[in-house]
Amino acid sequence: MTFRFAHIAALAAVMIVFAGVSAHAQNIDPNQQEQPAPYDDQLVRLAEVLGAVHYLRNLCGAEENQTWRDQMQKLLEAENPSTARRARFVDGFNRGYRGYQRTHATCTDASRLLADRFVSEGVQISSQIATRYAN
Repeated sequence: MTFRFAHIAALAAVMIVFAGVSAHAQNIDPNQQEQPAPYDDQLVRLAEVLGAVHYLRNLCGAEENQTWRDQMQKLLEAENPSTARRARFVDGFNRGYRGYQRTHATCTDASRLLADRFVSEGVQISSQIATRYAN
């Protein structure tokens, strides 16, 4: 699978998840304490993946610029999480970004391979959430 195809597939899968999971955010009574969604751990992992891909793809001079950060922003907008839940997602994104920032100072074949693997993982996570939880 070429990166271009994987990139497009990843974005499409992530957008499906945003459309499906946003129903959770819309059904929350603002006077009630928000309970974590059953897929929150998967969303945190997806946020980590988005952070890692954002760092690695930019490190390697990818043309997509802020695409992965924008996807993270869309996830946050779709979920409209409480402050604590939002912090978990943002921490995941930052953990993914900083983890590879510490270990990859220049673009290498390993960096490109990791980015491709993370894109595949993001597609897999997104598909699993969409299949299991989307209406």
